[in-house]
Amino acid sequence: MTNRQEVLAEALDVEQETVSMLYGRLDLARSRAEAALARAHGGGGAGGTRQARLERDAAAGEQARRLAQLNAVERGLCFGRVDDAAGQTVYIGRIGLRDDEYESVLIDWRAPAARPFYVATAGDPGGLVRRRHLHLRDRAVVGLDDEVFDLERMSDGDRRTLVGEAALLAALRRGRTGRMGDVVATIQTEQDRVIRASWQGALVVQGGPGTGKTVAALHRAAYLLYTHRDTLERRGVLVVGPNAMFLRYIGQVLPALGETQVVMSTVGELFPGVRATAVDEPRTAVVKGDPRMAEVMAGAVRERQRVPAGDLEVELDGLVLRVPHETCARLRERARAVRLRHNMARKLYVTELLKELALAEARALEAALRLEEVELEDPELAEPLDLEGDLDELDIELASRRLWELTEVRRAVDGLWPELTPHRLVGELLAAPEALRQVSPPGLDWRALVRPADAGWTVGDVPLLDEAAELLGEDDSAHRAATRRARAEWEERELFAREVLETTGLLEEGIFGEADRLAARHAGPDDELTTADRAAADRTWAYGHVIVDEAQELSPMAWRMVMRRVPARSLTVVGDLAQTGSAAGARSWGEVLDPHLAGRWREERLLVNYRTPVEIMRVAADVLRAVDPGQVPPESVREGESQPRAVRGGVAELPALVREELAAVGEGKVGVITSDARHAEVAALFPGHDLDAAVVALTVTQAKGLEFDAVLVVDPAGILGQSPMGGQDLYVAVTRATRRLTVVHDGDLPGVLSRLTQKSTK
Repeated sequence: MTNRQEVLAEALDVEQETVSMLYGRLDLARSRAEAALARAHGGGGAGGTRQARLERDAAAGEQARRLAQLNAVERGLCFGRVDDAAGQTVYIGRIGLRDDEYESVLIDWRAPAARPFYVATAGDPGGLVRRRHLHLRDRAVVGLDDEVFDLERMSDGDRRTLVGEAALLAALRRGRTGRMGDVVATIQTEQDRVIRASWQGALVVQGGPGTGKTVAALHRAAYLLYTHRDTLERRGVLVVGPNAMFLRYIGQVLPALGETQVVMSTVGELFPGVRATAVDEPRTAVVKGDPRMAEVMAGAVRERQRVPAGDLEVELDGLVLRVPHETCARLRERARAVRLRHNMARKLYVTELLKELALAEARALEAALRLEEVELEDPELAEPLDLEGDLDELDIELASRRLWELTEVRRAVDGLWPELTPHRLVGELLAAPEALRQVSPPGLDWRALVRPADAGWTVGDVPLLDEAAELLGEDDSAHRAATRRARAEWEERELFAREVLETTGLLEEGIFGEADRLAARHAGPDDELTTADRAAADRTWAYGHVIVDEAQELSPMAWRMVMRRVPARSLTVVGDLAQTGSAAGARSWGEVLDPHLAGRWREERLLVNYRTPVEIMRVAADVLRAVDPGQVPPESVREGESQPRAVRGGVAELPALVREELAAVGEGKVGVITSDARHAEVAALFPGHDLDAAVVALTVTQAKGLEFDAVLVVDPAGILGQSPMGGQDLYVAVTRATRRLTVVHDGDLPGVLSRLTQKSTK
């Protein structure tokens, strides 16, 4: 064993002793939480009193949350250590732990005391002499990396234990696992500025490939939940990603940090009950994403608020109920004037129209009776009839209710002011060319919107559904009455819960939080739902903070939908304008944000590419220079292990090329990124459809935000030509690799890839 190996082995033993102690504290905390949870479930029910149930549920709820947090941090509990000039050593991890004397043995990474671990640099070490990164596999310390800031202040013993290399570069050499790298321990200073920025207002994180913008945004979510827990735990955090595969890719990052109260969604899933994955062709996507579609939807709603061509006539049992055209028009304008949403205003309209029909019925009956009088020539009926005038308000109300039960009346009313759902409004509109033409503003290519009535929903339809829901609303009078009753009950429960907490001493100790949280546990059938559960099911939920990743892909209409979910305008917007692949996406941040924020947003730029080797990034820079000369690619910080190459060959050669890449990357992952036209053909060769597979075939859209050890880009010319944003798509495709890049082409190689080393499979 060499001296270097001996030093490493000794350092590993030292750190293993500490890590084992920390896991022992974790196990102890977990067992205590389990025991407390068992006691809570088993106790508190004696006598069945209300106070006993509240005490039991208060204890059970808190211990269950604590246990879930402790279970979530099992993997990689401790990842860092700092030594300062005063000789103090602090360990950093995913959660805070204390010993039996309540002394801190592990600092939560989000706590202020942990900040030096992230922000120390050679130029400004902040009092640190060393920063050590610990790499764990299960509960074993398998690697260490030291960064020294002040060698002179280190003891001779500490100097002899220095090991490793820069942690970030070591992390990048490790194979992909099918999930986002566990990189909380390698966050650099520029990411730390993003993570700990004020939660108020909108922060734009502009960063090219490999700059760690997604990592920073997700850790920002965890940090905000930690530092603003009272607000955000009640309101929740929404993370919007580009596709379901991306969300699965990042899905374990936040739970690993101890946070589970976060809703993750694609744009196609933001409307409850809809899970759209299909995308429109570029021409259609541009029109659906155009902000003028808000005018189209408003026009479609107004078009469904109609008046008859002449008088309204309803035939009932031989009687014709007639309401003059002018009266119908007046009732419509009155209902519109109250500025309620369509379905809510409908209640007013229907009520007034039924009154008119009740009066019309009285007039029709009177006319019929007079006709009988003439025919019978009965002198006893000589007095003139005035059935309409004899009706009082109660008579009219009773007649209205009776008429509303008749199919003929309902059909007539619905024809003038129907009760609409977003699905019905949007579906019928897009299948009706003439209606689209009538409600579209000049210059909008409405023909691109026309589709069959039975077509499935696309991602571009979801903002239209949301817009429709906003315009339509619903008749919520019954709900509001129930809400008033529930609020009264809630206030009674909250008062009682506070009394329970005060008498048990828990309120004073601060263990179980606010009384309203305790009261909420007896709020009804939704008692067991988390904040995330409730938020995901409620279209009108107001989140405390929203993070939008790959934000450059959102259309203006999608931004309208997102902004409705964050009325406080507390957002983290993450993306790269150079990677905009959607024809309806952003050309500038101001273009999509200013309509909602009026310039009240700030930007942080991430300029260092930690992921993509220099050799691959040179190829990507050529592509970017050709398609968007104004954009500057991030600067890579590491050399690669091989030169990127171009291979002339067809789909039949892909299995052999993939086997070659798998052999080169060992346990790493291989991504085959294809043009849309070739995807089905290529995917048939590689049956793995998720990121647990060693090889996965994806379109560029599906590959957004992902990374692989080796990437094969298939049909680069097809990618370039498949949409107006084909150049940006190719830029995305060639920057997904962390180690090796191969471009496979069966025609001429596009000129933007001329830097690649050429090879043939023949």
